Amino acid sequence: MEPGLHLDVADGVATLVIDHPAKRNAMTTAMWQELPRLLARLADDGDVRALVLTGAGETFCAGADIGSLRRSAGESQGLAVAAEEALAAFPKPTLAAIRGYCVGGGCQLAAACDLRFAAEGSSFGVTPAKLGIVYPASATRRLTALVGPATAKYLLFSAELIDGERALRTGLVDELLPDDALDRRVAEFTRVLTSRSLLTQAAAKEFANGPADAGRVSHWAEQAHGSGDAAEGVAAFLERRAPRFTWAG
Repeated sequence: MEPGLHLDVADGVATLVIDHPAKRNAMTTAMWQELPRLLARLADDGDVRALVLTGAGETFCAGADIGSLRRSAGESQGLAVAAEEALAAFPKPTLAAIRGYCVGGGCQLAAACDLRFAAEGSSFGVTPAKLGIVYPASATRRLTALVGPATAKYLLFSAELIDGERALRTGLVDELLPDDALDRRVAEFTRVLTSRSLLTQAAAKEFANGPADAGRVSHWAEQAHGSGDAAEGVAAFLERRAPRFTWAG
């Protein structure tokens, strides 16, 4: 089977699978290029309420498939940054479900997700120092925001791998689970996400990702006023039923 990104949408959750098992799910040029296009399509799909990014088999993603990158280092890095930024800007909740290696460009993609759930035995690394590559500024800032300056420097300076326990302790991972519990927990948590207000999630994501100017604050206030989600949430609470939120972006 040709390497690629495989998509499945069910019950409001889009699952995007990085599938290149012959190279530990390393991203080819075509895969880097395809990711922003897929994300744009899913962002406009009203049936999609959350996105899960994962890898086929027992590996999340071991980075870039160097053999497929015929461009210069700068051009190749530009593809990875475009994919990372498209993932970070995706307007709905995103979750990386990680097994095995999450290294290089794979760690870059995982860090661009809102949340990261990992199986015990996973390994994490940021490896440009092995190749003499300057890690992108956007990815460096995102990694530092997640784990703090000291751990970001440890990872970037050394290119050493860390295990899941350390990734959890430093904030790179949000939940660390037994391997056989990962899929069940991801399904359970995404059901929670799809039951909540997308309006709340979208505004919170934008505010959490950076300073919001007065115009964006006003935008979200107008969306909240016109959505009816708050009234529905209060009514559902008082009536002891599940809310039926309707805002879809």
